[in-house]
Amino acid sequence: MAAPLALACVLTLSGCASFSPDDGMDKVSTLSRERTGHGVVAQRSQADADAAAARSAEILKAPLTADTAVELALLNNAGLQASLAELGIAEAELVQAGRLRNPVFGFGRLAGGGALEIDRSLMFDLLGLLSMPAATKVQQQHFEQVQLEAAQATVNLATQARLAYFNALAAQELVSYFEQVHDAADAAAELARRMQKAGNFSALEQLREQSFQADALAELSRSRQAATAERERLTRVLGLASFTLPEHLPELPAEPMAPQAAEQTAIDRRLDVLAAKRRAEASAAALGLTRATRFVNVLELGYQNRSERGATSLAQGYEVSLELPLFDFGMARSVRAEAVYQQALHRTAETALNAQSEVREAHAGYLSAYTLARHYRNEVLPLKQRIADETLLRYNGMLVGVFELLTDAREQIRSVAASVQAQRDFWIADTQLQAALGGR
Repeated sequence: MAAPLALACVLTLSGCASFSPDDGMDKVSTLSRERTGHGVVAQRSQADADAAAARSAEILKAPLTADTAVELALLNNAGLQASLAELGIAEAELVQAGRLRNPVFGFGRLAGGGALEIDRSLMFDLLGLLSMPAATKVQQQHFEQVQLEAAQATVNLATQARLAYFNALAAQELVSYFEQVHDAADAAAELARRMQKAGNFSALEQLREQSFQADALAELSRSRQAATAERERLTRVLGLASFTLPEHLPELPAEPMAPQAAEQTAIDRRLDVLAAKRRAEASAAALGLTRATRFVNVLELGYQNRSERGATSLAQGYEVSLELPLFDFGMARSVRAEAVYQQALHRTAETALNAQSEVREAHAGYLSAYTLARHYRNEVLPLKQRIADETLLRYNGMLVGVFELLTDAREQIRSVAASVQAQRDFWIADTQLQAALGGR
């Protein structure tokens, strides 16, 4: 009786496994902070939700910046919290892999002819015990892979928040400029109508001003709709609707960024590349486990005893249960594991190649956007301002009419709007480059 009890104790102790105190979030938060400047918390209690709400209220006291928009998204986006819940699932599978299946107790009673036999058995999963270290290693690698994927989801959300922020801010700013164009068009159209009525303006010229007024109104309507749509996109990313945006986009940096060894940086830092590598490693470990247990699917060891009515002693012994590979030799499982491993290798190579290509493309777009935005700031806008100043001098000297003055004002406003769009495109390109590099 002592040997079976000792075996049961060993099996029970070997199956002990516990959950980590941080639920795997410390690594995810660290990876996120390194790449976005902000950590992330899985809100699994009311205290976590209250802390997020308090921090959000503090941020919302001032107009948003790109960084505070990212922080709000990490605090309030429900989709991100759903992604972080994958950590709990993966950790549960890891803990389960470190625990044995529950023992199976069997009881049999056979009576007849005045005799009574009672069989008792207690079966343990011996194969589970033998393969537990390998199975736990596979699940540990899977858990680490899920951590990388959770961090990647966090970084992706930060990128979406920055893109939505710059789009919403630029759309809001453009509305004010198109309102100025519309006001100038209204003034010109009204002046043209009065002058045509007084006989000092041709009907054709008056119709042209009226047509421009109609176009300006349509353009203003489109810009207002675009501003509404972009703000709602930002709302969905942030996970809340009440926020204030500043009046203008950030200024351009003094010099464009010149990342050193950009392609290697992407390979080293991008979480999708790291997750693909971890997935390939987990597949390799699973392949080894599959090959090791290919022929032995079920192996159980247990204690058994038998008693008979009237017998003076208790018959006892052990029982081994082994599944015989008569029909299923494990070939299908082994072939499947090898195919999964080959698939993971190819996915990893593809991810690394795409990462390098995306960095080159993003950096080229970044430099192009910076050059164009700087051109508008340093060349186009000063030139339009000089033209407007010269036209105003001539108007004051009665050398040009009011319509020439209004036309130049409209053109200047349009150039400012184009400059805002170029500035927006630069910040979008900057965000895309940071994402391609794997973070800040």
